[in-house]
Amino acid sequence: MTVDECFAPWPPAYREIYDVLVDFLSTLGDVHADAVTVGVFLKRGRTLAEVRPKARCLSLELALHRRIDHPRIARTIRVNADRTINVVKLTRPEEVDDDIRAWLAEAYDAAA
Repeated sequence: MTVDECFAPWPPAYREIYDVLVDFLSTLGDVHADAVTVGVFLKRGRTLAEVRPKARCLSLELALHRRIDHPRIARTIRVNADRTINVVKLTRPEEVDDDIRAWLAEAYDAAA
């Protein structure tokens, strides 16, 4: 599956959000996008984030060494002692702000 195929059935804003996320990550270094049925896994050595289209939003799942305590975090999932998934719901490209970019940078570093 390609990234285009993954986003084809969803609102165009979802692809725009994805592009903003990947454009930012590319300023940090190499990132591999693995498009699968449920979304796109962004990797640097290991998965740093998952971008999953949902009915009402685009779910950004950030893999970090910690739980983020912030109102924008919709859910957290502790995977193991060293990895926590922090979920942010996005609906517009403008929502990719300084907080999201900082968390993406942290996830990028954590995935090395």
